[in-house]
Amino acid sequence: MKAINSTTYKDKLRGYLRNPFSGFLFLIVSIAALITFAVLLFLIGYILIRGIPHLTPSLFEWKYNTTNVSMTPAIINTVIMVFLALLMSGPIGIFSAIYLVEYAGSGNKLVKVVRVTAETLTGIPSIVYGLFGMLFFVMSLGWGFSMLAGAFTLAIMTLPLIMRTTEEALMSVPASYREGSFALGAGKLRTIFRIVLPSAVPGILAGVILAIGRVVGETAALMFTAGTIAHIPNNVMGSGRTLAVHMYVLANEGLNVNQASATGVVLLVMVILINALSAFVAKRIVKS
Repeated sequence: MKAINSTTYKDKLRGYLRNPFSGFLFLIVSIAALITFAVLLFLIGYILIRGIPHLTPSLFEWKYNTTNVSMTPAIINTVIMVFLALLMSGPIGIFSAIYLVEYAGSGNKLVKVVRVTAETLTGIPSIVYGLFGMLFFVMSLGWGFSMLAGAFTLAIMTLPLIMRTTEEALMSVPASYREGSFALGAGKLRTIFRIVLPSAVPGILAGVILAIGRVVGETAALMFTAGTIAHIPNNVMGSGRTLAVHMYVLANEGLNVNQASATGVVLLVMVILINALSAFVAKRIVKS
């Protein structure tokens, strides 16, 4: 297999060299890929080099104070925020995509309106969502600065992302899968949940991973809705800061820049672990 792959690659390379324009495009694409990889490697290396030397046991103490500036409450608040936001946006986004793809039909005007609206909402800056969340959830509904207000705001932010990625994943499932299921006597609902959805799981989880990354890294929207109090709230109506907000506050104060760099390392590791766990779950579901 290795010999076949090596021969195929050499044949393609010879073809690129025989055609100057194809060789030029191959060179441009290769350089772009190398630059992308180099930038990613530089960012990860820079964060690790700046942050790892400042990781101390005091940063992981249970309670935050001005002496230890512990990030443990922020880590727990981040997990809670991710859970609450996805609990609201995940099912709504996935079921909305199922309706648009499996029931509404491609020529439906409602589908076009929803797609344009979702794409528009995806491009709105997070600060606008934060202002909306503050005006509506915090002030109009009287929730105050709370985890629930932040979770609802982030759910609105991530809903278009999950819906659009799920829609693309469902449309990528071959029509023959549906036709084969119908031919065997399965109904519409059974075909969707037993055939279509399992086949689209990798694409759906890709959207969920992107949504998790946006929730974990969000600061502007949460500062206006969840607040910046550095403790674990007793309930969802309490205020608390996530890890990204914690890092921003430490860096903005200018007194704990090294601790902010250490927080960046933990944030990076958390995102990597979440992505790895999601990929593992996707593989397990596909194999089963």
